[in-house]
Amino acid sequence: MNIVASTVTLSVTDPVASGRFFTTHLGYREVLTGEEFVVLGRDDAAPDVLLRQRDLELPPGPGPVGVLVSFAVTGVAAEYERLRREGANITVPLHREPWGEQLLELTDPNGIVVQLTEWIPPAGT
Repeated sequence: MNIVASTVTLSVTDPVASGRFFTTHLGYREVLTGEEFVVLGRDDAAPDVLLRQRDLELPPGPGPVGVLVSFAVTGVAAEYERLRREGANITVPLHREPWGEQLLELTDPNGIVVQLTEWIPPAGT
């Protein structure tokens, strides 16, 4: 098997709001839109994102609650400053974990948590 692409599919109450968040703050572009969905893409290794309308007639499922999409990036400190300037909803400020990971988290209008992380080896390694 040779995987040539990947897509993360998220069922949300408002696909347009999440789409706006991903295009405004995370560099995605709209690839395809329909009445109840938005497909987003990038030109790098990031997976495509399909935001689809959650069926409001069904009982609420897990939805985006507990969903975390993590992107390994370069220059996370600069991204943090850019996101602050843009007024993104940063829910966990930039910090460094003892094992060397530097990360931040932001949350979109539908509750999807997006983590940006960069590995920075601990001093002395």
